[in-house]
Amino acid sequence: MQAVALPLMEHFCTLQGEGRFTGQATYFLRLGGCDVGCVWCDVKESWDANKHPMVSVDAMVEWVVASGVKIAVITGGEPLMHDLTALTAALKEKGIRTHVETSGAHPLSGVWDWICLSPKKFKSPIPGLIASANELKVVLYNKTDFDWAEKYADLVSDNCLLYLQPEWSRSAQINPEIISYIKHHPQWILSLQTHKYIDIP
Repeated sequence: MQAVALPLMEHFCTLQGEGRFTGQATYFLRLGGCDVGCVWCDVKESWDANKHPMVSVDAMVEWVVASGVKIAVITGGEPLMHDLTALTAALKEKGIRTHVETSGAHPLSGVWDWICLSPKKFKSPIPGLIASANELKVVLYNKTDFDWAEKYADLVSDNCLLYLQPEWSRSAQINPEIISYIKHHPQWILSLQTHKYIDIP
């Protein structure tokens, strides 16, 4: 049964801060619920889906359309804990691009124009979802994470973009390591959380 309402933590129009679409006007729909449990997560208040109101798919689509932007990012939490078939279908019917940001720990639902896979050590991605990723974004906390990033780079498709992104609280320490690594491994691209530097949502 398709979900016609989903737990919504927050929604806002902003600029995409990370990855391939950095700097582009984007509408974010942040769903409640996550069972991955990253210790450095900056939206831990999203984890408990029961703490967030159930909002209809129709209402969410109306907000996106009213904003005038053409990209909707479904994020979380872990958005794929929910069936996103109805939401993506309704967005695409209005000519909105559908993007998802996921750890890959749950089965893929919905129809997507862009899948950003950000695997986490706390709960491994589902193998079948890895091959569908358009963008692999690995958050680095320490030097040992480079080998872990390469593990997933070997599993994604050949045309998947590869991004290394510093964990925000560790960026001063890890950024020089990432820059050096990319110089020697140019298949990778640096992703920075630019929205935090310019202080927007």
